[in-house]
Amino acid sequence: MSRLPRSFVTGLSLVIVGFAMSVADGIRAPSFAQNVKLDAALSNSWWGHVPIMVAIDKGYFKELGIDVEVKSIASSADRVRAITSGAAAFSNLGRIAVISEMANDNKSFYFFANVDDSPGNEGCWAKPGFASFKDLKGRKVAANTSAQITMNGLLENDGMVEKDVQFVNLPGGEMAGALARGDVDAACVWEPLFTNVKNAAPGGKLLGLDSDTPNFKKFGTMASPDIMIISRKLVDENPDLARKVATAIFKGVKYTNESPEDTAATVAHYFRQDPQVVLAAMKQFKYFGADNWPDHMKLHTGQMEYLSKWLVDNGKISKMPDVKTWENLSFIPK
Repeated sequence: MSRLPRSFVTGLSLVIVGFAMSVADGIRAPSFAQNVKLDAALSNSWWGHVPIMVAIDKGYFKELGIDVEVKSIASSADRVRAITSGAAAFSNLGRIAVISEMANDNKSFYFFANVDDSPGNEGCWAKPGFASFKDLKGRKVAANTSAQITMNGLLENDGMVEKDVQFVNLPGGEMAGALARGDVDAACVWEPLFTNVKNAAPGGKLLGLDSDTPNFKKFGTMASPDIMIISRKLVDENPDLARKVATAIFKGVKYTNESPEDTAATVAHYFRQDPQVVLAAMKQFKYFGADNWPDHMKLHTGQMEYLSKWLVDNGKISKMPDVKTWENLSFIPK
């Protein structure tokens, strides 16, 4: 057996001595090249999470010393709870859930970015025989969460308010069946469920999209766009780690916009869909990264204030939170 070089033996001896000293001092010796592990609360049915998923699979987090595991959580409200409980470190989710937690004074998180939006992918569809919301006065219209905001905006366009129809709060997945059975006369929901609603009432009428509402005219966004949140404890205690999280996410956005075909192929396994299906869905979205992010966030913070007031005025939350106290952009890479 060949002898080991003296330099290797000397180096190994120093490592052993160092390890022994750390154990003797009661300190757990760290393993070499050990990455920080963080969980991301995402949904495998929402295309807005594509940039984060591609950042994970392309190794953008790992090259910054972070191992990220996706925790698939369908509900935005449950994703907030995952951050609050410490089960996940960051998430991308509907801001109604975020604002609701703000109204409950949940200070376990900050919001810091908007990376996706898809105006025009949410709307209201009526069964045959109804040409406008005016024709639906006193009739049953189903909606929930952001689609209810879209419904109210479209009602406003016709000089109406929610009380002018019989509002039915239905889960999105139940709307197509309710419309097909005639339990409701119109339904408002987002894609891909909106396509199911239209197929359930062939020959029906498009009453309008979220891109037709006053909210869109004011902010250029869908009714309740996604917002990125991150553990407040993580940011306060380790802002450099938070900066690395944001850096990897923005790099994922850049790759998504520059290489959509490969992105779709890379993340298709999360959605259990063919890459071409993912690519077609991605084309209905806009993805936002580091470019012009200060102005972009000013727009979205303003939209969150607007939405907070709507939620208070419509009895969805008990008080209007000061959303800016949850905003933290200090760790965003300049």
